[in-house]
Amino acid sequence: MPPAPTPPTPPAPQAGAGTTLPPKPTWDPRQPVVRPFPWLRPTIRIRLTLLYGGMFLMAGVLLLTIIYLLAANALNDGSHPLIRLVEGSQVQVNGNSCPGLASTSLTRDDANRILGDCMADQRARALESLLRRSLMALMGLAVIAFAFGYAMAGRVLSPLGKITRTARRVAGTDLSRRIELGGPDDELKELSDTFDEMLDRLERAFTAQQRFVANASHELRTPLAINRTLLEVTLSDPGASPELQQLGKTLLATNERSEQLVEGLLLLARSDNEIVDRKPVDLAEVASRALDQTRSEAQTKGVELRGTRQPAVVQGNGVLLERIALNLVQNAVRYNTPDGWVEVTTQTQPGQAVLVVENTGPVVPAYEVDNIFEPFRRLRTERTGSDKGVGLGLSIVRSVARAHGGRITAEPREGGGLVMRVVLPA
Repeated sequence: MPPAPTPPTPPAPQAGAGTTLPPKPTWDPRQPVVRPFPWLRPTIRIRLTLLYGGMFLMAGVLLLTIIYLLAANALNDGSHPLIRLVEGSQVQVNGNSCPGLASTSLTRDDANRILGDCMADQRARALESLLRRSLMALMGLAVIAFAFGYAMAGRVLSPLGKITRTARRVAGTDLSRRIELGGPDDELKELSDTFDEMLDRLERAFTAQQRFVANASHELRTPLAINRTLLEVTLSDPGASPELQQLGKTLLATNERSEQLVEGLLLLARSDNEIVDRKPVDLAEVASRALDQTRSEAQTKGVELRGTRQPAVVQGNGVLLERIALNLVQNAVRYNTPDGWVEVTTQTQPGQAVLVVENTGPVVPAYEVDNIFEPFRRLRTERTGSDKGVGLGLSIVRSVARAHGGRITAEPREGGGLVMRVVLPA
């Protein structure tokens, strides 16, 4: 009896032609690492203050110890008494610091012994008073030293603060900013000059990129527009043969796809930078416009558009924000099921505005969610040749959201479909 044939191994989910998706990591490397006991990691200014104050405190303790030992050595040298009673001496006692000498029946030796004990007691009291007052003075000076050290640390670190502020301005695409730190040629000035040189190179690179995008926008659009015009003129000729008509329609569809690809690439290149010129934009109005533009396509596919949109005003570019809503709604309609639905909602939260696009559709594995944000990447479909788009929609959405200081997340729905959530600072 021949052995049963081995069942074929099912193919792994692929993102495109010949591309196998890697397993979804269980951790997100973009999330900051939360270190235990953050209070054990003080700022550099606090550490410098503790260093300055600690060094002063150690020097003060050492100096106090030396002074105390020298004073004790000088006061405790009893080999040669400073005062000694001899025959015929008269002693007058002032105060009660040495009450034993007040007696009139003392011999000379008893008086000398009592006098030595009193002098030793006075030396001990003097050392104790010296130590107590010195410790109090040291504590007061330590407080002053820590305060002075904190001020000095701030002065020493002020160039670093200037570098940090400049870097933050540069993060807003203001590449014309420079530190231009003055002062002596020390390590901080060397760091500042190196940072300025890096900003010069970045500014030249971004300027070249913007120039390339502007030139490419013209050089790529013009021939495609000419091709479209020629094809439309050919198709409008009533004497054209059916074969020519079919060929013209095929070439026109290919040309249209190329135009969409060029527009998407240029928009993706322009939206990588943070938005500088911002105006108030209502996400509810943006979402309503996107729904109006997609309504006919949704009706053709039998997809219901619904949702409540509350006013959610953000500061940004209205055209780019409308592109976010339009791409999300178009994807939700095109990758849907018959008799499905798309729900678009907007709302405000403390300090931020939220746009949520939820839709029915095929089941999406959780490990494939992040891959759909990559350029030309689709869910278990080919990378090119799809009639649903050029594969740049969600990449543009993520890029525009980042340029506005926000983020986009995707979550699979139970039963199929996705929940796309865009969070922007209000």
